[in-house]
Amino acid sequence: MYDLVKISKEDEKQILGEIIELKKDILKMLYQAQSGHPGGSLSCVNIIFLLYTKIMRFKKDNPLWKKRDIFILSKGHAAPALYAVLSKIGLIDRQELFTLRKFGSDLQGHPVKNPKLGIEISTGSLGMGLSIGVGCALASKIDKKQNLIYVLIGDGELNEGAIWEAAMAASHYKLDNLIAIVDRNGIQIDGSTEEIMALEPLAEKWKAFGWEVIEVDGSNLNDIIQGFEKSKKILRKPKVIIFYLIKGSEVSFMEHTRKFHGRAPNKEEYETAIIELEKIKKDLV
Repeated sequence: MYDLVKISKEDEKQILGEIIELKKDILKMLYQAQSGHPGGSLSCVNIIFLLYTKIMRFKKDNPLWKKRDIFILSKGHAAPALYAVLSKIGLIDRQELFTLRKFGSDLQGHPVKNPKLGIEISTGSLGMGLSIGVGCALASKIDKKQNLIYVLIGDGELNEGAIWEAAMAASHYKLDNLIAIVDRNGIQIDGSTEEIMALEPLAEKWKAFGWEVIEVDGSNLNDIIQGFEKSKKILRKPKVIIFYLIKGSEVSFMEHTRKFHGRAPNKEEYETAIIELEKIKKDLV
């Protein structure tokens, strides 16, 4: 896509298999909690996984490392995706995942700041994450640090005016250490994004606010990695990567629907989803 280093076919199979396991953990968390957001967690978990394992400067044995890149999950309802990835890299015990939303658990329905677990910021109030990212990026500039700030935003979240105020500020201050990530799955809680509050032409909106725009097929691992690598090379302006993703990805009855935005699967749905995911993983071999 951008003539950069590509992952091998063998590595691609391994990564895709790991992503399937992450999706199974997400569904198990939500099923056991009987609460939460399967659709929006499944859509973006591959992006978060590649960020932590291939893109960001990050030390799992030192999550407070001062030179680390910072990830902010602005669409905080996708917390199960973040927790699953943090567990995969060793910051959260896997059995702790299944305390999701339980009283006293560190893993609530939206992320609660806990740097030792790799959770940088408490989020969930939609529209706020990009403003926090702007503050982090500006502070890094002032302190002459080299860390990058990544902010994952839901496309329905773009209805929030605070997003565009933050976008103006980022452009004004030329925050080239800020990379926004849009989960463009086309579905929000009440229906299609284009029915609720049309976003298109989305790329042109970001460009008009002074951002460099990169559009990526979010189902292609090489394109995802190369999109991130390209973003690092662009200077003197903030960057946004619009990833075209699928709500409820790889679970047939969860895809392209708002039905599982805020509703956990029942027993039959959970078991069916796990069977589907295991078949996909088997077919990778």
